[in-house]
Amino acid sequence: MKKTPLFLLYVLICFSFFAQKQKQPNILFIAIDDLNDWVSPLEGNKQAITPNMDKLTKSGSMVFKNAITPAPICGPSRSAILSGFLPSTSGVYGNSDNMLYSDIVKENPTLPEYFSLNGYHTLSNGKMFHKHGTKNGKTDFGEWAFDEFARARRYNNDAADKKFVTSSKAGSINGVVKPEYKQKKAKLSWGPTKDKFEKTVDFGVADWARKQLQRDFDKPFFMSVGFIKPHLPWFVPKEFFDLYDINKIEDILIKEDDLVDITDANGKQKFKPTAEYKWIKKHNLNKEATRAYLANVSFVDKCLGIVMDALEKSNHADNTIVVIWGDHGWHLGEKQRYLKNTLWSEAVKPPFFVKLPGMKETVILKRTVSLLDLYPTLINLAKLPKKENLDGHDFSNLLKNPTSEWEYPGVTVSSEGTSVLSEQYHYIQYLSGEEELYDVIKDPNEWNNLISNSKYQKEVSALKKWIPIKRKKASKERYGKPKNYVDADQDETIKSTRKFK
Repeated sequence: MKKTPLFLLYVLICFSFFAQKQKQPNILFIAIDDLNDWVSPLEGNKQAITPNMDKLTKSGSMVFKNAITPAPICGPSRSAILSGFLPSTSGVYGNSDNMLYSDIVKENPTLPEYFSLNGYHTLSNGKMFHKHGTKNGKTDFGEWAFDEFARARRYNNDAADKKFVTSSKAGSINGVVKPEYKQKKAKLSWGPTKDKFEKTVDFGVADWARKQLQRDFDKPFFMSVGFIKPHLPWFVPKEFFDLYDINKIEDILIKEDDLVDITDANGKQKFKPTAEYKWIKKHNLNKEATRAYLANVSFVDKCLGIVMDALEKSNHADNTIVVIWGDHGWHLGEKQRYLKNTLWSEAVKPPFFVKLPGMKETVILKRTVSLLDLYPTLINLAKLPKKENLDGHDFSNLLKNPTSEWEYPGVTVSSEGTSVLSEQYHYIQYLSGEEELYDVIKDPNEWNNLISNSKYQKEVSALKKWIPIKRKKASKERYGKPKNYVDADQDETIKSTRKFK
């Protein structure tokens, strides 16, 4: 048997190493619905128990302290992140706006479609896209955008034990109906589920992901995993409520006259406390609501842990980029309201973590990076062809060097106006003309509206230039079947029409 010359052996080893280094990474893309910064790595609420997020970030990842959502509500946010276009470009401003009707979305592949077109195997389970259903057909979470899709049950199939449910809509507290409560517009509900953890929807999604990570793939994969909690209703197993002693829950800092300095041209106060806030305050349920949200956060953290443990034990661990993001933030009393869909920091700043193969340390990034930037960044990290017309910006240089130059603030567009957030200032402009400005370093709670102070004109002007000049009108077509989607199998019909050059 002839011996291989040392030089040739060296060349073969180098080539093998080079080929390994050039191998395209897998993408594990995890969305968490309605999650704000109440997680341990972000310390939005220091009582939050999220050991799996802690483990992920401490083992080596980038923690984005100033991540920004492109829209402060589910449908528009996910449509923007996954299409690469701001609401002002696509015309998707509300949950009733179906991105499939947007001209620019019709003409451009979404993020998973782009990966599929460029050699990746794409698969998904859970809530990723927001519903794009039809009035007379099924609701989907984007089955048409993936090569492989496993449909999760709807979140409200996690049935609660009615004996312990608190619900503003039903007017009940711990299962006891309070007939004096008449504000039917309020919509908060929480309580323990009848089923154990292993019977919940999000566990099913996590278990699916665990099984997929045990597979071998012929291609690099783009796997999206969508968790629905802590979306309302806050129904999770009792064990997660038991993590938090109601007597030790700390009150949220609320300024009762917080809204008086946000006024219109006539000096009239623009915002009032919401029905949910009034109901919580009337029945002294602020600690219970806080505990319920924290319980849901801990629940989804456990689901996340199943996925991350599976990745760690898999053959894909050393070649997978992990991206974890919330679609927007959430109010829990701040600004005298609950829920989402505002332009204040509580709603526009979601959690966002990225772990690249080989990362060993926690890196805290204070740059204002938008979730809209995921599309151009991921295709660059995956060595896919650059896509020129996206609204977002590639932040891959920040992953390599957190001190790299970055000139972009975070822009959030809603049906009411636009928010522009830099590392120090937050400017909000409403379509109705009102404005706000906050120094978020000195005033992180955004209690002091500086817009009437003339000494900040320079800062306002600098942020104003990032507001989209034109806002595309929302499509008049909402949840109806598009004219060319006529097949009995809606998902396959949508797929067949979405052909790109």
